[in-house]
Amino acid sequence: MSDSGFDMGLEDVGQAGVYGVAHGDLGGLAAAARDAGLKVLRVDLESCTDKRTLLLRIGTQLDFPAGWSRNWDALSDALRDLSWLPANGYALLFGDASDLRQASPADFDTLLDILAEAAASWAGDNVPFWAFFELPGGGGAGDPGDA
Repeated sequence: MSDSGFDMGLEDVGQAGVYGVAHGDLGGLAAAARDAGLKVLRVDLESCTDKRTLLLRIGTQLDFPAGWSRNWDALSDALRDLSWLPANGYALLFGDASDLRQASPADFDTLLDILAEAAASWAGDNVPFWAFFELPGGGGAGDPGDA
């Protein structure tokens, strides 16, 4: 059980992946992730409606190394590395993801795929890697693309 008395199993590499959550859930998830010993990284997607803005926000919030290429391949590579942010595991919290999902569904889906691949890659090293997307209605367990 975590120090907060609420164990969500965030240490479980086998359950780690990409999930949709309801508005207001990210604060509790951040606390639970910290209790589980994960590095919590927040990315605000409010008013983010295109790939360029999305990649800029992710790179800035995750403090990507200078000169990263700001394309899908570079994002995938960076999320599978994170050597500049050493941790026992990661929880990426994407706030207000509905604008991107509605304005650019192809970019949203590509991001989900990249994050799922990163989670699988980290699982091979026994490191939990979670991505939570704040969406209307949440989305519950599984891919937020299904929400």
